[in-house]
Amino acid sequence: MNLGEILADAARHHPDRAAIVWHDGQERRTYREVDDRAAALATGLVEELKVQPGDRVAVMMSNSPELLETLFAVWKAGATISPLNARLTREEIQYQVTDCEAKVFIVGTEFTETALGLRDELGVESFVLQSEAAAAEDGLVGLGALRDRHAGKQPPDPGTIDTDVAWLAYTSGTTGRPKGAMLSHGCLTFVAVSWLADLQRLEPEDVALVAAPLTHGAGIMALVFVMKAATQVLAHGFDPANILEIIKQEKVTHTWMVPTQIRMILDSPALETADLSTLKTIVYGGAPMYVEDLKEAIRRIGPIFVQLFAQTECPMTATYMRAQDHILEGPGSERLASCGHARSGMEVAILDEEDRRLPVGESGEICVRGPALMNGYWNRPEASAETLRNGWLHTGDIGRMDEAGYFFIMDRSKDMVISGGLNVYPREIEEVLLRHPAISQAAVIGVPDPKWGEAVKAVVVADNGTELTEADVIAFAGENLAGYKKPKSVDFVDDLPKTTYGKIDKKAIRAPYWEGRDRMV
Repeated sequence: MNLGEILADAARHHPDRAAIVWHDGQERRTYREVDDRAAALATGLVEELKVQPGDRVAVMMSNSPELLETLFAVWKAGATISPLNARLTREEIQYQVTDCEAKVFIVGTEFTETALGLRDELGVESFVLQSEAAAAEDGLVGLGALRDRHAGKQPPDPGTIDTDVAWLAYTSGTTGRPKGAMLSHGCLTFVAVSWLADLQRLEPEDVALVAAPLTHGAGIMALVFVMKAATQVLAHGFDPANILEIIKQEKVTHTWMVPTQIRMILDSPALETADLSTLKTIVYGGAPMYVEDLKEAIRRIGPIFVQLFAQTECPMTATYMRAQDHILEGPGSERLASCGHARSGMEVAILDEEDRRLPVGESGEICVRGPALMNGYWNRPEASAETLRNGWLHTGDIGRMDEAGYFFIMDRSKDMVISGGLNVYPREIEEVLLRHPAISQAAVIGVPDPKWGEAVKAVVVADNGTELTEADVIAFAGENLAGYKKPKSVDFVDDLPKTTYGKIDKKAIRAPYWEGRDRMV
């Protein structure tokens, strides 16, 4: 099925139910209104901008009703959406929009200046701006005007099949440059149904808090809430006191957060007097979570936490741990350091280098297979073949499985750092640092951080006789990378440790920083 039908179905069955709430509850839009607006925008994309099934539409917007409507409009048009992280630099925006060969680029108001500065370099046929004033001034297309010109219309049936690509989600591995994971309509439909089966049992009367960017995991999660015609409350930023007030005011029943956000709530004085009585579940994942933080959250907020572990290549759907399995003390409490067991309909195993299953307790690569896997990487056949071997998604994570099927992640062979729920890829940063004329070697790792889970650290070797400071390195990185990617700290060493094969030994570099730390992922 086409994912756009999920919204249409919700509008048919619950037309007057609030679909989206924003501006601290002051503004609301019903499912009928959201579906009508998405259908009108889809019609505009097809009739005016000549978007065809399979075309890519790049989108760079902050959380807003218009962003959620745009997601569904692109799908209704039969096109593929490729959302951009709001924190990308000019160079990174250019790379992603160009790499996905976007036909249309839809840009939020706050990104207008940056996007228009790239207008001649991106090669897209149409720029659609949320800022109507900017669109009028530059003779471009205004998002609202495009939608309004086709009000009341329905787009033609694009003839979508399950394997058609709905979402091009950019990720990265050891090769440095981001890759577009092709997530199909069938994959994401299964992801939504599996979420309802395992993580949150929803009804139309439920209210969900969206506290993370819809351009990432929260956008995939939004499918779940639309599928059940639940109300979604869009938070503007993440101020803990405001989040707690929203939960009380809107009687929020379900949400999803990264561990950093949970830690921020635990540190907020507002938690002491907060009314969280309506909350049924908080799903967490996407970043490392310390066991002690998890225990504190359960004790202070309640036994309502559900864990998920996955990768972009199998979005939100690999393993999970029910709230009932979060045992604080005694037998079973050791599993708080696990990432749970396989999700319904998915298979997870520990495999050796020849893709043979390893016995309980032995360490190997965590591999996943099932309906939630990506089709492959966009225009990367070799990388796709390497990652999707013998029917398994090879995660690059090293782990073990206990006798009850719970998985424990021991190390990430791809060396990815997850800081505040955002993926940071060391190779990409290392390549930037090595462009500095005074740096001869560089290794980027994640180190423990009480707020972000992990913080990016660079360990560098400066050329002999060169005076180089931590501030110099961070500033250089900031000129070439998004803020969340640049190192938060820098250590200088005479040489980097190497393996017997002459490669930089990341494990040895990380070891001193993680010594004695109880960590889960």
